Amino acid sequence: MHNQPFRPEDMTRDAPLPEHSRDTLVDKYGRRITYLRLSITDRCDFRCTYCMAEEMTFLPRSEVLSLEECLRVATAFVGLGISKLRITGGEPLVRKDVMWLIERLGALPGLDNLVLTTNGSQLERFAAPLKAAGIRRLNVSLDTLRPDRFRSITRIGDVAKVLRGIEAARAAGFRRTKLNAVMMRGINDDEFADLVQYAADHELDVSFIEEMPLGDIPGRGNTFISSEETRQRLAERFPLVASTESSGGPARYWRVPGTETRVGFISPHSHNFCDTCNRVRITARGELYPCLGQNDAIQLLPVLRTHPDEAEPLRQAIIGSLGIKPFGHDFSHQMEAPQVVRFMSMTGG
Repeated sequence: MHNQPFRPEDMTRDAPLPEHSRDTLVDKYGRRITYLRLSITDRCDFRCTYCMAEEMTFLPRSEVLSLEECLRVATAFVGLGISKLRITGGEPLVRKDVMWLIERLGALPGLDNLVLTTNGSQLERFAAPLKAAGIRRLNVSLDTLRPDRFRSITRIGDVAKVLRGIEAARAAGFRRTKLNAVMMRGINDDEFADLVQYAADHELDVSFIEEMPLGDIPGRGNTFISSEETRQRLAERFPLVASTESSGGPARYWRVPGTETRVGFISPHSHNFCDTCNRVRITARGELYPCLGQNDAIQLLPVLRTHPDEAEPLRQAIIGSLGIKPFGHDFSHQMEAPQVVRFMSMTGG
């Protein structure tokens, strides 16, 4: 794993980057990077079975990006042409003083689309302030509507609180909030149609996500379901119509006729979407991962703390990271022995 602070020679260790204008990011395959997923904490108030261990050891505060450092990173990326920024975690809304950061991100010139992924546990309290601060759209993780099953999957959560949060988001003026459901055979696969119906009844979108081999989680190979199998199951109840719409991410969408609801499928295994990848990820400890499914990373935290008053070293580190962005990941045969050993909560949802 590439775990050293950025050095100039890293920029060309795989292949030269193409020439491009100063205010854009283009990788060596010609893909323009316009989307940043920024994790602001590794902590969460849930312990979802597919995301983290039951007894997690979280990072000490000194190893986590400060809110000011998060703002510096985001500002640098926006200056390099990033137009969409997703705030992730862990659960971002458990971060102390999170609204200080979100209000400043919402005011960044050139940032067209500020969005947030949440487990919904804090939305009752934060929905209105998030809307006022400039959050354009919410993604809410929701794998089940059943209280007992929800507590089993999250180990601690209350689904009623999440559903109240979704209603609070609607009352605050959020539209097209998207539910994210991880597909797990034998765990929630009997509820997929119910989740689509719930989305349609509440004017929401919903995306079904294939489990990804991140972190050492036993038994995952037994629970994997492909997007195609789920789509065929849903077609027995809903006459899904293929759509060419895009939300700027990897989901492929279908429409539910007679409703505003879109049903998306995120398929890192069965329908690799790497050829159109336009995103990079920053973890809560300042690791820049050009690819979710690989271990190579550039360490931004040393750059930020060595050059607290300089913008150019951070900018060069970001540009250099594209030199290690691969063409794609390889999830096809890695369910029980994952090639990526970090948990999803460490990478950012």
